[in-house]
Amino acid sequence: MNESTATVRGQAAWALLLGMLTLAGCSGGQHSSPVGAAGELPDQEVTDFVLTETDQGRPQWTLYARYAATYQAKNLVVSRDIRVDFFNDKGLRSSELTARQGEIQQQTRDMTARGNVVLQTSEGTRMTTDELHFNNNAQQITSDKLVRVDRAGDVLEGTGFASDPELHHFEFKTQVHATVRGNSGALIESRKGHK
Repeated sequence: MNESTATVRGQAAWALLLGMLTLAGCSGGQHSSPVGAAGELPDQEVTDFVLTETDQGRPQWTLYARYAATYQAKNLVVSRDIRVDFFNDKGLRSSELTARQGEIQQQTRDMTARGNVVLQTSEGTRMTTDELHFNNNAQQITSDKLVRVDRAGDVLEGTGFASDPELHHFEFKTQVHATVRGNSGALIESRKGHK
């Protein structure tokens, strides 16, 4: 074998090795997944995730997510494209929450929803915000972000929001702005202030 043949074979072997390394690095088996603060990978990943919370057999809420990842060390489930159906004491759906992302504490079942958060009640009241927290034990939603509530043409905005999931009893703590309209749709009152 002459020197030029050995060089060509060496280059071919090198090219084949580089090609194999490139293919191994681009395998379709791995995909983008959420990572924790320390960059750890999830213990489990699922699509079309469903989680239901019950009280003595009666559903309180059901969470649906297109994707969910569990982190056992943090007792945390991180989900994307979520919908949560809340149920009243008769077992009927009373409101629906949607958001781009959600986190569920596995032990307490407390939730945080982030990104285009919308809570729509069966009675027609609509609440929107960027971030919302749900305390499962107290059955209360809260937010320290700007919250807007639309009810029968009336609009309330403010921060320091707290309510039940049906939006029957809610309050704002600061920077409250209310626009109230009469039955004819005419503006009756627009007020800013602190509560």
